[in-house]
Amino acid sequence: MTQDSPIAVVTGIGRTGQTGEVIARVLAETGMRIVAIARSGDEAKARADDLRAAGHDAQSFACDLSDESQVANLARDIAKIAGAPPRIAALVNIAGGFGMSGPVADSTFDVWHTQVSINLITAYLATRAFLPMLRAARGAIVYFSSAAALPGANVSRMWAYAASKSGVIALMRAVAEEERTSGVRANALAPTAIRTEANQSSMGDKTKYVEREDVAAAVSWLCSDASRAVTGQVIRLG
Repeated sequence: MTQDSPIAVVTGIGRTGQTGEVIARVLAETGMRIVAIARSGDEAKARADDLRAAGHDAQSFACDLSDESQVANLARDIAKIAGAPPRIAALVNIAGGFGMSGPVADSTFDVWHTQVSINLITAYLATRAFLPMLRAARGAIVYFSSAAALPGANVSRMWAYAASKSGVIALMRAVAEEERTSGVRANALAPTAIRTEANQSSMGDKTKYVEREDVAAAVSWLCSDASRAVTGQVIRLG
């Protein structure tokens, strides 16, 4: 792998046993240089160390992706390693999280604000910051929505999460339309529960899960030339 290898920025890569580590590994196996982003610098570094130990090219950065100034600084730092002009082939917006909100009538503003911040604001700020570098590479953006944001889903007591993930779909569709002439593609995955350590711990073994490897395969395809005619789509998994 060389410094000319395409760069994939993967946000929310986080702890072991989660989705990000498998997505980063699969993308690295296709020849991409991985830039791992997490709120925790130690976690981002650990995932990058794992990739380097396996023979891949990876770097890490810490960033609170819901903080506008931190994201702007992150983009400047990554631009320094992304060639001239700076180019990013893929942005994978995994950063986010699930939380129950309870009934609307009994809810708190903090629950709503948290879900919007970690799921929608993070995706928006990362997209806006990296679009110039994505345009230079005619790259691809993959967003993570949820089956809870699709028509017919039962969103009782989890409406804040579902609303934030619905916003991710709207963001994706806007980017897909606005960036057609630039060559940047945008698509979203809408999985049911993914088999992560956190989900298995909270939901048990009787839940029907989407395997992390299947999610990673879908991300890899959406970031590849094989899907170059695909943009503005929501793909349900599970």
